[in-house]
Amino acid sequence: MKKYIITLMASLAVVFAVQAQVQTEHISKLEIGKKAKKNFNNRDSSIVLHIDTLIMGDRASLMFYGKKDVKLVVGHAEIGNRASISGTDGKNNGSNFDIQVNFQKLGSLYVIAKGDDAFNGTKTNPNGNGGHVKITLAPNSIKPQQTDKKAKQYLYADVKAGGKAVNATSDLRNIYDRIKISPGGLRGLPQGQIYSGSPGNEGSFEIITTE
Repeated sequence: MKKYIITLMASLAVVFAVQAQVQTEHISKLEIGKKAKKNFNNRDSSIVLHIDTLIMGDRASLMFYGKKDVKLVVGHAEIGNRASISGTDGKNNGSNFDIQVNFQKLGSLYVIAKGDDAFNGTKTNPNGNGGHVKITLAPNSIKPQQTDKKAKQYLYADVKAGGKAVNATSDLRNIYDRIKISPGGLRGLPQGQIYSGSPGNEGSFEIITTE
């Protein structure tokens, strides 16, 4: 019996620890003005965000930092031109987005979940992976188009891998310079290591329509 109680308590501790890493929030109305930014960046690694009404002006930004997974449920969305939703896990990887949305106005929206480049010779992480982005449209939602970025109702997701635009020559020069001026060789590099130039993995993007 004692062994069973200990096992049960250990299991509950694991469950509570996982739950503590997920931020759950409900907002009745979120309005982000022209060129304004709204950032969610608390310590939780994941977020579940319900927004009844989301209004984003031209070039407005909704940003998630330090989030591996983002679930976003929007009951009514009015999106201006060149608005963006972006996310990163803080370790060069793009966030995974699960977005359920009802577009009632859509100029153009960019979902940015790309992997970032590593920078050798500084305290950093390897080249990042692109995130996995899934957008599920409500039955009465506007259906976005993905072919003409100058036209209305344009939707684009950037899920590219990090490290594809890295210049190996400049990276090596930076590393050698740091080692040369350092009294302790590789100790002159933060974390004492050199990352390879291997790029991260591409993410994925899909739009799901419901009837």
